[in-house]
Amino acid sequence: MPDTLFPEDLTVDFTPTRAAGMRRLKAFMPVMGGKYASGRNHDLGPDDRSSVSCLSPWVRTRTVLESELVEAALSRFALSTAEKFVQEVCWRTYFKGWLEHRPAVWREYEAERDRQFELLGRNAGLRKTYDEAVEGRTGIDAFDFWAEELVETGYLHNHARMWFASIWMFTLNLPWELGADFFLRHLMDGDAASNTLSWRWVGGLHTPGKTYLARRSNIRKYTGERFDPTGLASEAPALEGFENPGIGELRLGGALPEGEIGLLLTEEDMNVETLRPVGSTVKALAGVSFADHRSPHGASAAAKAFVNGALADALARGEAAYGVGATAFDAMMDVTGHVHDWAKAAGVDTVVTGFAPVGWVRPHIMAATRALAEDGIRLIEFRRDWDAAFWPHARKGFFGLKKKIPDVLSELGFAV
Repeated sequence: MPDTLFPEDLTVDFTPTRAAGMRRLKAFMPVMGGKYASGRNHDLGPDDRSSVSCLSPWVRTRTVLESELVEAALSRFALSTAEKFVQEVCWRTYFKGWLEHRPAVWREYEAERDRQFELLGRNAGLRKTYDEAVEGRTGIDAFDFWAEELVETGYLHNHARMWFASIWMFTLNLPWELGADFFLRHLMDGDAASNTLSWRWVGGLHTPGKTYLARRSNIRKYTGERFDPTGLASEAPALEGFENPGIGELRLGGALPEGEIGLLLTEEDMNVETLRPVGSTVKALAGVSFADHRSPHGASAAAKAFVNGALADALARGEAAYGVGATAFDAMMDVTGHVHDWAKAAGVDTVVTGFAPVGWVRPHIMAATRALAEDGIRLIEFRRDWDAAFWPHARKGFFGLKKKIPDVLSELGFAV
């Protein structure tokens, strides 16, 4: 187990504000080089997150941008030294770009997830195993701890997520879709692409035939012998399931407008200060969180608290930046109608929102786009340069994007 990396800041403050995210980013900057590379796989427990950045909830909502993480790393280290940290940032980008090329994978996940929930009601044995897993009553010490930790905190170390998913699938023999849903409901950083494709990767579906087996010795080593799980599966045969479809064309954002606009925030992009296109003026500001739409069973209190808190913070920052009042919509009501009425009342003919990638937010943005168009109002999705530069390289495995990282960063203006 590595030594504590910065003992003055062991407990992460998951306050859902940009100020808190930037404080964590600043605190973690000294660790983004060799210390991160050597320590990132160690899960030291919820009271010591010094080996990982824990920035994912802020990045998921783009309260803090991916480019800001990389800029911080490269301001202190050469790319060769901060390579592992930069690659981890790019893994999230890769998954989102990969799913943009293959949206059918998300639709198939949703359909099979719903089917598996129906089976739970008819299969008492499956229901018992599922309940024991999500309630942390399997008798596998590490797994049970992580199940409780996830429910209580809304966060898990990335290595623990991999171990958990492997045990779920290969030891408990539970459907991966139900595990992915369990994560998505509870994770503060719950993301359609990263979550779905990570579970598929562990199960041998994302990279066909390549699985991840949770081993007792590995868990003992990388948790500082906090756990000694017994009864784990000795093999991880690849799951059968929906195969990766062919590569489709990327959906582009709209041409960015000038003049007066309405700015609409969702959990896909709450970096309100940088969403305003150059040459435009924000005349109206609104936001909506769709956290409860990520699962048929909604979202946990921790997950909703972070997303809703981040939205409230973003709207407050937007009010200060643009001198306009902000409106928060209730996602459980007629969001499309409310957005339409808000834009009409503001007298804007263009609404700008952050790009909605494949996931549970996109259908609502598509519905609002159609409704607004009927009254001659455009809804334009702002696709960031980061996504536009990296996503075309997310067509196959991560290696294809990984080898392009230096070139893409140079294209984006980073000194590498």
